[in-house]
Amino acid sequence: MKNSLLSLLTLIILSCNNQEPSIDIKQAKPALKPASEFYNKDRAQVLLVGTFHFNYPGLDELKTEESDKIDVLKEPKKTEVSELVEYIKKFNPTKIAIEAKPGYGWNKKLKDYKLGNYRNERDERYQLAMRIANDLSIDTLYTADATALSDDIFNRDSLYYQSLTNNIDWEFEDPYWEKAKTYFDYREKQMKNTPILDVIKNMNTREGHNTNFGLYLTGSFATGGSQGADNFSMWWYNRNARIFANIVNITKSTEDRILVIFGNGHASILRQFFEASPQYDFIEFDSL
Repeated sequence: MKNSLLSLLTLIILSCNNQEPSIDIKQAKPALKPASEFYNKDRAQVLLVGTFHFNYPGLDELKTEESDKIDVLKEPKKTEVSELVEYIKKFNPTKIAIEAKPGYGWNKKLKDYKLGNYRNERDERYQLAMRIANDLSIDTLYTADATALSDDIFNRDSLYYQSLTNNIDWEFEDPYWEKAKTYFDYREKQMKNTPILDVIKNMNTREGHNTNFGLYLTGSFATGGSQGADNFSMWWYNRNARIFANIVNITKSTEDRILVIFGNGHASILRQFFEASPQYDFIEFDSL
């Protein structure tokens, strides 16, 4: 009897020792590949420089007080612009796209600039784009700005366009807009004592762009039923989608390195397009 029990125990122990190891089902599942692995690794690179307008044309919603304006042709800001130019040149662009519409002779102006003209123009298209093009022997500026679908509809049938927007409350008081005005006023007052490169770096962070874009989603955006949202999509979002399409059309190779210089309100939306597009490698401005 003892021998039988001993034999049985021996068999049980041997059986336990020979069991297959347990399998973690979660570990056994193959990991899904990210979608990015199915697209080209080599992509055209883009550096987006959202900026304030150096010549203060006064066309934006928020106006800069005269006492807060800086002069990029006078020291110390003149040297600060040079520092900004040298920083951007680290990207070594092969193409430059600017906030301008076709038909205004920008490439003729670029040729004249290379002959010594327009050096005292404060506009960032001269102080940044033409200067960089001159230094890097680039002969073409691509005018990438566009009109919006809302302009096309208005020009085709202004009464119809008005029927699409007549319920929007343009005077809607939004506390976020008041906070935004406080911030912009603060930033404008810091311009005189802050190097321009630091200002542009601050403007071109993801937070800076998202905050700028978010302002367009406040105020009258949600008024008039869906009219506020419709107007935004026909106007501001559509204009920037067209700008992005213009840049797509000048992109001919994965070797392209495209410098895009636009007002920062545009940059806040263009960033979304470039980051999401499978054909571009978006370069963070502060990473150069």
